[in-house]
Amino acid sequence: MEGKAAAEAKSSGERMLARQKRLLALGLVVSLLLFSWLKIQTDKVSRTRVPGSSIIYLPSGKYLKHLTFGYSSLVADLIYLWAIQYYGSYDIPDRFNYLQHIFSIIAELDPKYVDPYEVGALIAVYEARDPELALKILDMGLEKNPDMWIFPFQAGHIAQMQMKNFEVAREYYRKAMEIPGAPPITKRLYAHAAYRAMDYQEAWEMWKEVYETAQEDWVKEIAYNHLYRVKATVDTEALSQAVKKFQERYGRLPADLNQLVRAGFIRDVPKDLDGKDYLYDPKTGEVKPARVWWKR
Repeated sequence: MEGKAAAEAKSSGERMLARQKRLLALGLVVSLLLFSWLKIQTDKVSRTRVPGSSIIYLPSGKYLKHLTFGYSSLVADLIYLWAIQYYGSYDIPDRFNYLQHIFSIIAELDPKYVDPYEVGALIAVYEARDPELALKILDMGLEKNPDMWIFPFQAGHIAQMQMKNFEVAREYYRKAMEIPGAPPITKRLYAHAAYRAMDYQEAWEMWKEVYETAQEDWVKEIAYNHLYRVKATVDTEALSQAVKKFQERYGRLPADLNQLVRAGFIRDVPKDLDGKDYLYDPKTGEVKPARVWWKR
């Protein structure tokens, strides 16, 4: 009886396996037919504006995913490899028109596929010269992978270096800092972006935190230099404004910064972070730090 039961179980398993193979074969055939139909239809579309492959007319990734029968990652790989070749061709001047569409298809087919987001952003920045599009692609990466700090980190770098938009850069660095695993440099980049966005209080607090928690001397040195810069910026701007008000009232420049105190424009003359006096030129009214901020 046991032998008969085992034989029946084996036979049932073989029939199930054969059925699965038939279904898989049928799925592949149907998928092939659908892709063939799609190619025939897209080949009918005029390509005078966008020469090259008809793959640019593929539908949204979420619809295409249903046609892959479980092979969406493979299809994503194929489209990604095609995209690298397509967008690397200088013979197609308007090839970037569909850049976001193509990489959004890849994102839908395989959301955890990291490389396309990063490469797509690089293509957008350095080839298409469109940093805003790069941010959109990286935003897709973060939306699909909220646990990956690399996407807001790279977006912050693009906003800072390519767009010179330090407010946007700061927001991306903030997002990156909130994700576990983000490298320590993220906090320093955030602090620098806050300074460039002229939020001196935030920059001071962040650099102070970096300085107080740093384990390496070179990190403390960097933080101290930035703290010097923040304080020097705040102090010299305040002193310059006081000099300007003094000149407006008395029709001349003060002989020294102490005259600003005696005239009631400031409470006292601040010193820099090293404890030294700021430099003042009574001929021009210029106020500047005693040293270049990055040299201690």
